[in-house]
Amino acid sequence: MPLIQLTNVSKSYTDPGSGAQVPVLRGVNLSIEAGESVAIVGPSGCGKSTLLNILGTLDLPDAGEILFDGEALASLKPAGLAAVRSQKIGFIFQLHHLMPQCSVLENVLLPTLALKSPPKDAVQRAEALLEQVGLKDRMDWKPAQLSGGERQRVAFVRALINQPRLILADEPTGALDETNAAALTDLLLTLQKSSGVTLVMVTHHRAQADRMGRVLTIHEGVLQ
Repeated sequence: MPLIQLTNVSKSYTDPGSGAQVPVLRGVNLSIEAGESVAIVGPSGCGKSTLLNILGTLDLPDAGEILFDGEALASLKPAGLAAVRSQKIGFIFQLHHLMPQCSVLENVLLPTLALKSPPKDAVQRAEALLEQVGLKDRMDWKPAQLSGGERQRVAFVRALINQPRLILADEPTGALDETNAAALTDLLLTLQKSSGVTLVMVTHHRAQADRMGRVLTIHEGVLQ
């Protein structure tokens, strides 16, 4: 059974000027297996981020069915969707969104606060992951003391701390130069493979997209 199954998923938004409905996703069908790495590419405004938000339960489709780990998301109430997000999904964005007043270690541990029963080994797991990404000596530092690439590495580790089934990455290297972007893509794929997590990444960089196991293109809301 696929980890994610989308069937005829559509989404529209209301134009604030005219009030007309503007289609963003049109009848998307998508199946993603556990442990896959998938890139989604396409021009700006084509629906990439909307699709990622729907996969992450941050937005709901207007029509169609979404199965996550065999469960129909439409059957869940807001509390159930929040539980899926906190327990099964990790998010990485173009901007790291680290808390400036918290240390690196504290930032990594923040997602565990959303769990009813945070794992007892959370600190040890965070320390081990930070060592894996070369930040063992930065655990007590604040984000302002880190480089851009180091901050994004912290964001990668934070997304993995709750041992999710799925990582959703929206232009995770978009704010970095080409050298750092390539290095962080290497790191993201290494972490994905070592943890066995499923990775779905939206990117404008075709070279980085081609590093994924599968590349999907969205054009005018249609997944190709």
